[in-house]
Amino acid sequence: MRRLLLVLAVIVVGSLGVVTAATAGADRGPEPLPPVLAQPATVSFTPSGGATGVDPRAPATVTVADGTLERVTLTDPDGKVVDGALNADRTGWTSSGAMRYDTVYTWGGTASGATGSVPVQGSFTTITPVKIVRGSINIGDNRTVGIAAPIRLQFKSHIEDRAAAERALSVTTSVPVEGSWAWLPDEGGGSRVDWRPKEYWPAYTTVTVKAELFGVPYGGGSYGAADVTSTFTIGRAQIVKADATSHRMVVTRDGKQVADYPASYGLDSDPNRNTRSGIHVVTEKFTDKRMVSAQYGYDVMEKWAVRISNNGEFVHANPASASAQGSANVSHGCVNLSLTDAQAYYDTALYGDPVEVTGTQVPLSAKDGDVWDWTLSWEKWKSLSAL
Repeated sequence: MRRLLLVLAVIVVGSLGVVTAATAGADRGPEPLPPVLAQPATVSFTPSGGATGVDPRAPATVTVADGTLERVTLTDPDGKVVDGALNADRTGWTSSGAMRYDTVYTWGGTASGATGSVPVQGSFTTITPVKIVRGSINIGDNRTVGIAAPIRLQFKSHIEDRAAAERALSVTTSVPVEGSWAWLPDEGGGSRVDWRPKEYWPAYTTVTVKAELFGVPYGGGSYGAADVTSTFTIGRAQIVKADATSHRMVVTRDGKQVADYPASYGLDSDPNRNTRSGIHVVTEKFTDKRMVSAQYGYDVMEKWAVRISNNGEFVHANPASASAQGSANVSHGCVNLSLTDAQAYYDTALYGDPVEVTGTQVPLSAKDGDVWDWTLSWEKWKSLSAL
């Protein structure tokens, strides 16, 4: 009787919802699946490992998936470290420092992930130029030049891909100035490209030239040697009006006449001795200049000589022509002044000042050499750009 009552009690309690050994397993549901295996950190590079002919201007990068970068280095064979930085979440590193030609760069460092650390390792090699060509700017930093001064970039060798070189050049000014690059005929075994404004430079303008030439492919396996820059100032607006028919040389400065000198120009009857008409540009000054001509049989030292072209034309003192100054043209092509007037002009002349010669039979041209930029029309000048 006691055993029957115990069995009945167990049945009653189970019916009231108490979990029994028989019902516990049925209420748990399916067993959980095994956990997914963690992924290791994966490192990748740009340029890829073992790459050759890499552009030294392009940034090198390393990135990591499923992890973070703990440390990254990029070094050359001498152990010099290339500057660079990690991004905010430490999943990427990008170089910012300069690299060199024909150099092996090696990665170093570590990345960490859920399964532990992995090395950052590999290397690449930058391009090996057939020739490295250097360029230089004719106007140095902090100089003050005249309003007709062209900017010249002179290359030490021929530039085949002129468009590539020109795309690396820029001119910025403190006031708006319209201008253009123009490629002139190669001279001395090298190429040259000039920038000039459409009109004379505005006085007192600040000019910055940037030639970001390092790594630029010039064609034929030649590459740019280095970047070059210059910041300079345009000075006062001094213009010489040299009229051979009036036998005068008038100087204006910032729109006001400051001098009017009697002068003698090249002999009218001999085209070889004519002073060339056109816009000349002051390039050099000499307190004493030896002038020699085998054709005309002279060898003399002249005072206060200001060169205005490479064909032998100067503004200079010449006591021998004093009686003709202001009344006749008797020189061999130069502009002759008195000693006093020549020194006064010499003291004011700047590189880049324009000397506008008029009234002669022969025009200034490219064959007169050096700075003949202003002999070309604006449309012709722009057509000489490679872009």
